[in-house]
Amino acid sequence: MNHAALDRSLARKLLEDMAALQAEHNSAVDPAWRTAGLAYYRAIWVECAELLDHFGWKWWKHQVCDEPQVRLELVDIWHFGLSMILLEEGVTDALADTVLRELAVPREQATLREEVETLAAAAVGARRFDVAAFLRCLAAMKMDLPQLYRAYIGKNVLNAFRQDHGYKVGRYEKVWQGREDNVHLVELEETLDVSAPDFRQALYAALEARYAAR
Repeated sequence: MNHAALDRSLARKLLEDMAALQAEHNSAVDPAWRTAGLAYYRAIWVECAELLDHFGWKWWKHQVCDEPQVRLELVDIWHFGLSMILLEEGVTDALADTVLRELAVPREQATLREEVETLAAAAVGARRFDVAAFLRCLAAMKMDLPQLYRAYIGKNVLNAFRQDHGYKVGRYEKVWQGREDNVHLVELEETLDVSAPDFRQALYAALEARYAAR
């Protein structure tokens, strides 16, 4: 499925599914997240910097774009941006229309740096989530809404796994066998059927087994 196969109702359903999972995760981290004044905007611009490091921006050295990690950073940004959306107007038809409109426009990967800077500027300067800029970043990486949805589900599982294993209190080990857990996540996702109804449970179990063998 790609964006061309989506209508507003399906786009809104995917957005609402992700929003429900995000609210659940936020509540697990901090039950008072809606009123705590958490700096989601700050998390966005920090993640933007991490994304650029994976994409490559240093003209004085050879760099190769790590596309899987760039996509993961976009998913991380979406977690925080979605949290800001939930604190404001929530998922609406207008949001679904914006998603459909922005992802329908083909964009070159070379434009990603500028779009990331637009996204970061809105987060730093206005403390807001620039939805359109984020969607242009997705388009530059050839990601449609269903692909964002699948990647989000995977990272949501990893975030829950981290919390269950002491991430917030400092007990969790993020690097296993010399690689960050994000890398393990990508590898494990490739071994599983993301369309299976038990995908989330299977992915969690796979993370559990690999983490136990670290």
